[in-house]
Amino acid sequence: MTVFRSIGSEFQKVFTTRMWWLLAILLVAYVLFLAGGFGAFLGWAVENPDAAENVGNTQLPPGIQLGPLLYSFASSVGYVFPVLLGALAVTGEIRHKTLTPTFLAVPHRSVVLGSKYVSELVLGAGFGVIAFATSVAGGAAALSAFGLDTGLDETDTWALIGRGVLAMALWATIGVGLGALVPNQVAAIVIVLAFTQFVEPILRLGASLNDVTAQIGQYLPGAASDALVGASFYTIASVGSSESLEWWQGGLVLLAIGAVATILGGATTWRRDVT
Repeated sequence: MTVFRSIGSEFQKVFTTRMWWLLAILLVAYVLFLAGGFGAFLGWAVENPDAAENVGNTQLPPGIQLGPLLYSFASSVGYVFPVLLGALAVTGEIRHKTLTPTFLAVPHRSVVLGSKYVSELVLGAGFGVIAFATSVAGGAAALSAFGLDTGLDETDTWALIGRGVLAMALWATIGVGLGALVPNQVAAIVIVLAFTQFVEPILRLGASLNDVTAQIGQYLPGAASDALVGASFYTIASVGSSESLEWWQGGLVLLAIGAVATILGGATTWRRDVT
């Protein structure tokens, strides 16, 4: 019963603060802008091929479906938000000194950290539902406006969305692991933003230039996430090799990163004195 009470407490901690809905609003705005905007641009490029040539190379690789590509913006760019949610769930308690009463109520620290892992897994999935609902709404509306196929009548599209929700859930657990490893809230936020928005995109671009490095680059967390989902803008943006794991392999990589980071954090910084 202690475990279930601890998990319930973690949900309550999240929903009694503004953190979750502020992140959710930013997630919706970010994904809607990219999925809807890029969808409108692609629709315009299809209807105006001559004018599009003056803009630059707008040709997509053969076999790329516009619908899934647009919908995948939810995870390929929106994954930073469940990571932040998971990291803040851990570091917020340390910053605001609420971890002391938490440990007094639940003396077993591993139970507390495990409860955060489980609760953020569920909340990350919730963020995934919000993100994909937004990308589908924005992307499908843009495609429909130009008379293009949305792909919403295909089971593969809905399977992609389901895997995307799973990817967002796993990203939240990576945030928990990061928060346990880096208890300083400001440092954790800087690491998340720097790695997801700058470091990893550069690493993925550089890795795609060579077949050998591409084999290594596919194990980067963002690349693994895109493999799990099955579509990503980064796939068509790469300038060289686009090696990719199988969807289940990508899921295992994300699961392993989150689990290992959480275990390491629980065995190191999580055991330190909090007062």
